[in-house]
Amino acid sequence: MYRILIKPILFLFQPERAHQLAITLLRLALSVPGVPALLRQRFQRPNPRLEKSVMGLSFKNPIGLAAGFDKNGTSFPQMAALGFGFIELGTVTPRPQPGNAIPRLFRLPTDHALINRMGFNNLGADALAKRLKETPRPQGLIIGGNIGKNKTTPNDQAADDYLYCFRTLFPLVDYFVVNVSSPNTPNLRELQDKEPLSQLLHSLQAENRKYPQPKPILLKIAPDVTESQLDDILELVQTSGIQGVVATNTTISRNGLNTPKKVVEKIGAGGLSGAPLRDRSTEIIRYLRQNGAREMVIIGVGGIHSAETALEKIEAGADLIQIYTGFIFEGPGLLTRIQSGL
Repeated sequence: MYRILIKPILFLFQPERAHQLAITLLRLALSVPGVPALLRQRFQRPNPRLEKSVMGLSFKNPIGLAAGFDKNGTSFPQMAALGFGFIELGTVTPRPQPGNAIPRLFRLPTDHALINRMGFNNLGADALAKRLKETPRPQGLIIGGNIGKNKTTPNDQAADDYLYCFRTLFPLVDYFVVNVSSPNTPNLRELQDKEPLSQLLHSLQAENRKYPQPKPILLKIAPDVTESQLDDILELVQTSGIQGVVATNTTISRNGLNTPKKVVEKIGAGGLSGAPLRDRSTEIIRYLRQNGAREMVIIGVGGIHSAETALEKIEAGADLIQIYTGFIFEGPGLLTRIQSGL
């Protein structure tokens, strides 16, 4: 029904507008008596074979919603109703910021892909914390907090931004993801270099150890890193004591697209996600698993649009997986197909 009826209607709208419309329609549907039960029956199929214990957390299934879909914690109860085992909120920054100018999100239907240059648009860490305090958490749902820095914060002060988000969200989320790999905040990816990344991760871990029960911290990396950068990242995961890596964020590459070059050039800058990212993200996951410590956690994301591509990530070494672009193109039925496949 999604692919035949709902998606063609949603794709008549600009992507951001379609996103807002879809969430509104789902929220309205869930307010109708009987609909929540129908959705639970259709999408929430508890299966002990899908349960996983990772980072000391119990996941009812290994399929998560990647960061970027619910930046401000406004729709995680609705998304949970569709069967996600975990949802990553954000990227959130200390202060609210509008992000880049609209239009900033573009579909590439021929490639089953998106290009975005959102620019960490969000209402700020305090607003997300307030929302999490006021919104009942669906039973069994694991929530992650994806944290970043404000656009106007210089890189030499970036740690202060990450620490602010960390402290603000600490009582409210189950794990953290440090986002230094978005291509849409100027100079952000410079924080992936070994020295600034080391300082940032050690600062967060020093803060983390002040709490009686520290939270798992993961690092989200770009697919555009070199092998030597991957080796540096593996070393830093080990020396800082963080739990692992989310692989991968969006790519700045435009190689191998079927969309006409003129169309892609007209869209301009931004991170590419979806099917074209599939092979590279899997390659990075495999490299990390083969060369990293056995206990290192890997969340695989990038180009998952079927049960087969989900299994590919897990066989490459991912402990958990996340979807976003595949969810946009395939709809909520993708979750049930992946669950059945796994």
